[in-house]
Amino acid sequence: MAHQLLIFARHPALGQVKTRLARTEGPEAALHIYKELLHHTRKAADGVAATKTLWLAGDEPSTDSAFGEWAGFEQHPQPAGDLGERMHQAFATAFSGGATAAVIIGTDCPELTTAHLDAAFQYLATHDVVVGPARDGGYYLLGMRTLIPDFFINKEWSTDAVLPTTLADAARLGLSVAHLPVLSDVDNADDLAAWRNRVATAAS
Repeated sequence: MAHQLLIFARHPALGQVKTRLARTEGPEAALHIYKELLHHTRKAADGVAATKTLWLAGDEPSTDSAFGEWAGFEQHPQPAGDLGERMHQAFATAFSGGATAAVIIGTDCPELTTAHLDAAFQYLATHDVVVGPARDGGYYLLGMRTLIPDFFINKEWSTDAVLPTTLADAARLGLSVAHLPVLSDVDNADDLAAWRNRVATAAS
């Protein structure tokens, strides 16, 4: 199978990343945390046997070279539209380019590992869809073997309704769905505190 990993990210520009986190931590701290998450996502993606495509949003900072470490990843600007429209376009591009299995992730999940990504592609050998549920009610990963337009419309993005409505679409369409472990994103101060606590506990 021709596997493709799609990574949605933002240019690491001050004031343009982790805006919910910046309300409590400040924009400089939010930018630092986002760069941590970018680095973690790069490490997780590195070990995956797939074509890797980075889809970038936001304004490119003139003094930051954070994306130099993504050398070897095909890079595209994210298209216009809401999150669903942008993901739809990314998947459509992958499949039109010959992918037989495509998985999309963001850069907000510090618990994501190469093993999770490998498992996602393995599931797609026997399932139509794979999801990585996030504790906030969304998903940190979505994969499919062919483009499924219904997944990208009529969704309340960034709410806890995203995963249930996506799974309802899959059931209505008669698609088989595999589930990865539930993981946590880092979007706000509570998420950050929980992440830091897990890291400290694991190190003790």
